[in-house]
Amino acid sequence: MAVETKVGVYLCSGCGIGDSINLEELSNVATNEYKTPVCKSYTWLCKNETVSEIESDIKNESLNRVVIAACSDRFMEDVFNFDKDVQTVRVNLRENVAWTHKSMDEDTEMLAQDYLRMGITKAKSIDITVPAIEDITETILVVGGGLSGMSSALAASKAGSKVILTEKEDELGGWLKNLYKLPPTKYPYDTLEENNVKELIAEVEAKENTRVIKNCEIEKVSGQPGQFEVKYKMKGNSSEEILKIGSIVQATGWKEYDPENLADLGYGKFKNVITGNQLEKYIQNVNGSKTLNDMPVSSIAFIQCAGSRDEKHLPYCSAACCTASMKQMLYVREKFPDALIYMIYKDIRTPSQYELLYKRVQNEDRIFMTKGEVNNLRQDENGMIEIDVDNTLLGEEIQIKSDIVVLATGMVPSTFVEEVESDAVVDEDDGSGETLDGKKEAESAEIGAKILNLSYRQGTDLPTLHYGFPDSHYICFPYETRRTGIYAAGTVRAPMDYTQCISDAKGAALKSIQVLYALKNGVAVHPRSGDTTMPDFFMQRCTQCKRCTEECPFGTLDEDEKGTPLPNINRCRRCGICLGSCPERIITFKDYSIQSVSSMIKAVEIPDEFEEKPRILAFLCENDAYPALDLVGRYRMQFDPSVRVIPVRCLGAVNVVWIADALSRGFDGIIMLGCKHGDDYQCHYVRGSELAEKRMENVQEKLKQLVLEPERVQIHTVAIDEYEKLPTLFNDFVEEITEIGFNPYKGM
Repeated sequence: MAVETKVGVYLCSGCGIGDSINLEELSNVATNEYKTPVCKSYTWLCKNETVSEIESDIKNESLNRVVIAACSDRFMEDVFNFDKDVQTVRVNLRENVAWTHKSMDEDTEMLAQDYLRMGITKAKSIDITVPAIEDITETILVVGGGLSGMSSALAASKAGSKVILTEKEDELGGWLKNLYKLPPTKYPYDTLEENNVKELIAEVEAKENTRVIKNCEIEKVSGQPGQFEVKYKMKGNSSEEILKIGSIVQATGWKEYDPENLADLGYGKFKNVITGNQLEKYIQNVNGSKTLNDMPVSSIAFIQCAGSRDEKHLPYCSAACCTASMKQMLYVREKFPDALIYMIYKDIRTPSQYELLYKRVQNEDRIFMTKGEVNNLRQDENGMIEIDVDNTLLGEEIQIKSDIVVLATGMVPSTFVEEVESDAVVDEDDGSGETLDGKKEAESAEIGAKILNLSYRQGTDLPTLHYGFPDSHYICFPYETRRTGIYAAGTVRAPMDYTQCISDAKGAALKSIQVLYALKNGVAVHPRSGDTTMPDFFMQRCTQCKRCTEECPFGTLDEDEKGTPLPNINRCRRCGICLGSCPERIITFKDYSIQSVSSMIKAVEIPDEFEEKPRILAFLCENDAYPALDLVGRYRMQFDPSVRVIPVRCLGAVNVVWIADALSRGFDGIIMLGCKHGDDYQCHYVRGSELAEKRMENVQEKLKQLVLEPERVQIHTVAIDEYEKLPTLFNDFVEEITEIGFNPYKGM
């Protein structure tokens, strides 16, 4: 039996709200129009005494919905957090009304009243959210036994978690075991340290709650966070074994940018042109001799950014090369005290305390460093390398002659794949792929390195960016890959040096623990951390159009043979993009649904065309655009009162039915503001704002068919720090709509 919805409304007059809005008239909206059993006004709703009174009303009046009309819901969330059987709805009278519009003005009053109507209507149309808690496995899998993998395993183990560490080779250590010495990690940060890889390996292998599996090849990862099933086999062994895993840290490291591509710098042409990685190996075999790999060393030249920061090769900086080369210059000074040492660099990048190492190298005798561009490299009759350098600090071309040239090659993540194998290309639209465990699983809908071999409909590995680094929201929460419960760590995530890898690995370990804690409590991880809602699918109406399975950025949905979505709820980030994509409206959240938002739209009072008061509906994403609007309020920036704002989880969560409802209701225009996207910024849900733009192209075509101007629906992207643009966007849009004319369907 459905529980009766009983709504209590509480109005705040603090922070200037009471000076701007007639709260008595606002109270009449609640008591006369909506017949709410409780409607009270207070000077400060956030006072402990007031909160206690609200809690008393909840108990005595059996309230199960509470509408707080005060500040933005981005403030005081902990204060207005009542019983688990009470749903709280926030109405933003402070930032959206009092601080951004004329005080005691007719249009301001209408705005406040509409927001209260929207809030009460929402409260009546949503359900109580209940966390979905399932049995989970709390074991953490770390894939990759290099520096980052071992550091992550140790961090998780020391935090009390059970850890399984897998390594594809027959020993742990990765690149670390090849290094002669390590960069400084303690004061005075100018002295190289002995390589501690053996001690690190021993510590990992000695941990009681850590199991190490070497020569391990992962065959398949299926399931969802808390319930992953990992099939693996040992090299040379055809039998598979299965691990039950809660979360995964992928620390599979990097590979060297192929030096064979650097023929213009002499690699492959001249024996005495080597890479920094080769130098690490050769230097360890120098024991009092005057040669390095049978080559004389009276002089040695280091060329930085060999294949990095170059559009023909890797356009990005590989982060660790400058520090590594300086470390190697000190190797040479140690082994060959009389050698001349040169460095040719584009820029020196030695972040943090490594700057002290840079200063030490600068002060060493017989070391010459210059900014410059290598424009020619050749070998003379004596076998020495002649290097022509332009654009130097001296302002003129110089020539360097050296016995050996060391190229600082860049880092490429292990997830990078240059070419797609023919059997790895799958047409997402037709959903082709093999059926495993009753699910339709694509072999690889995206380019993948086939390291984790995920059995996700959208691909076998972590989705990646342009250069192979796993995709995440790299600005706000970089550890959160697009596969919930799987965290990239170390150089597979981004180029980084020794100390950064250790720090990054610890961060990923903590995230892998955090997601298990979230699952045990039935809440989401970033961006909607703490959210207890889950999407519900009314499958009886599903037409197997596959839009939700294709558009979900996080691979939450697999498919059966017919294309019916098969939810893996623990993968869900609660973005609502599936809700926005569904033409049949079969997807809902208890506090965010087609019905709840439509009811808010229909709650707004629309003036008739004779009043000449336009009404604009604005959908603002809760991650960048809506916080930016709060900043507009904070700085008391004014904008047109014709605009009614509805925050949405993501622009990708906007269903086109809301556009239709708004236009049929009589709204004159609809503006949508969401996260910027592209190479320099990113939607918090990776693809949401981009998907919204594509959908709106179809909406505008539909408007033309209805003989409505396409300009009535517009979409814009803003970053959170571009708040000053919002008033202009709103005002310009209202002006444009006014020139176009009122909605011809108004009043019909």
